[in-house]
Amino acid sequence: MLSEILQLAVTGIAVGSIYGLVALGFSLIYSSVNVVNFAQGDFAMIGAYFMVSLQLGARLPLWLAIILSIFLAACCGALFQLLIYQPVRRRARNFLPVMIATVGASTFIEQLFLIIYGPLPYQLPSIFRAQSVHVAGVSLYPQYLVIIVVTAAMVALLHWFLEHTKLGKQLQATAQDPDTARLMGIRVTRMAALTFAISTGLTGLAGLLIAPVYLVTSTMGATIALKAFAAAIVGGFGSMKGAIIGGLAIGLVETFGATYISSAYHDAFPFVFLILFLIFRPLGLFGEKVSQKV
Repeated sequence: MLSEILQLAVTGIAVGSIYGLVALGFSLIYSSVNVVNFAQGDFAMIGAYFMVSLQLGARLPLWLAIILSIFLAACCGALFQLLIYQPVRRRARNFLPVMIATVGASTFIEQLFLIIYGPLPYQLPSIFRAQSVHVAGVSLYPQYLVIIVVTAAMVALLHWFLEHTKLGKQLQATAQDPDTARLMGIRVTRMAALTFAISTGLTGLAGLLIAPVYLVTSTMGATIALKAFAAAIVGGFGSMKGAIIGGLAIGLVETFGATYISSAYHDAFPFVFLILFLIFRPLGLFGEKVSQKV
């Protein structure tokens, strides 16, 4: 019984780590430009498809394919900011048209990759050939361990970047008060583009990490994004710490609910959990009221 609980806990933490990375992308963009990017999850799909092309198509070494996939996903995020966010934001009186534009862009991206890669799913191989590893008597899928370790490393690296580098402090200053940051000589538009690149790069990483577990399809990003969005709300929208903790909570609720209640409703449990949070703690675990960005 204990080994089963530990196995489910590791599975839930791994899946929750994926949701947490994507939720972190949601929170970074929201903190920077006060907009919810509803196309965020599609960059997980983009990262996974780039990995398919580079690893299975071009036969590049695994490490190089991973780096290039993340880099290309980040470049797509910067282009998204340049071609979608900025033009609409300049002409809109509020942020609603911008968010509607991200919904339309999401559909366009999904259909574009469906045309390019076709409707058949792809399966990326795991880093490890072994189907399972045994840790303290518990049988675990090695890809889950990779997801947990890589997520922890990326969160630590992002925290260091934001807190201990000049560029990271400029990003935080821009997120807190873009007008003051602009007066201090910070190029706000460039900081917004960098934020989009970092957030979509993290989401692309999430996509290629989960790709060996799930099939790569044009709709995989939408499925991940819904639960990541719930994770961001549970943690407190705009909170990076809350995004990770919310993701882990959603992953654990989904895994244990599917095992001990009903696997047929495994997609419903995270949203029941979300509804309870919205009723009893609408701002989330670490949420706070923020002023509107310009």
